[in-house]
Amino acid sequence: MTLISDLLKRASELEKISDSPVLDTQRIICSTIKRDTSFLYTWPCAEITSNELKNFELLFARRLMGEPIAYLTGEQGFWSLVLKVNSHTLIPRPETELLVEIALDKGTVAQASALDLGTGSGSIALALASERENWNIVAIEKNPRALTLAKSNGSRLRLKNVDFIAGDWFSPLSTRRFHLIVSNPPYVAIGDDKLDGDGVRFEPKEALVSGVDGLDSLRYIISQSPKFLHHGGWLILEHGCDQGAEVRKLFLSLGYGEVSTYSDLNHRERITLGCFKCF
Repeated sequence: MTLISDLLKRASELEKISDSPVLDTQRIICSTIKRDTSFLYTWPCAEITSNELKNFELLFARRLMGEPIAYLTGEQGFWSLVLKVNSHTLIPRPETELLVEIALDKGTVAQASALDLGTGSGSIALALASERENWNIVAIEKNPRALTLAKSNGSRLRLKNVDFIAGDWFSPLSTRRFHLIVSNPPYVAIGDDKLDGDGVRFEPKEALVSGVDGLDSLRYIISQSPKFLHHGGWLILEHGCDQGAEVRKLFLSLGYGEVSTYSDLNHRERITLGCFKCF
């Protein structure tokens, strides 16, 4: 007979590969028995069925191999939302919430239009939609499986002010303009050691890698965004912690004003933005 308390003790096995072994173990158990965390400590002597134990062991073994907990449980918290995720999308990260904060601050038009490029699981677009029901948000994604997931997240969360569209960056758009363009594009260089890091090696490379210096996608978005921004509109981009200076140069070279960079909670440069002003 296996009890919940027996599974909770397995957390020590994850100490070498996880910064949060107890939380990881809790999430795997909860995913297996379809209960919330409070149940684990309210009923520690509850018995685990043979099927539940089999599923737990499969997920736990994958976690021991370094696979991210979000892929094992199929969900990840972001902003105030719980999003479904899978191996076709990046796992939404806490530092990206800074981009959402900045976009909400810069979107001063009551019925603003916003564009999210490379939406993945839909995390940024849906976070904005959850806070600004009067905004009209377009989210573009080229990976069909990621796009299906993003649409599913939107439907499940009942957020109807996001239009998910298939396409590569700006390709589905014609002459439409937006008050805000936001993106967390690929920004890792080909061959970067980060690609072999724990967790990251399981994420889709096409959502991570962008040229020999990691700046190809950023260059393209910065150069093309003026065609799709209203006068006074903002372009807000996430980038690598060592890319701030280069990204600011790109903004300034293309005539953006009020260019600045924000640092994340670890004091690393993470988000750069600029205002488009046509003259």
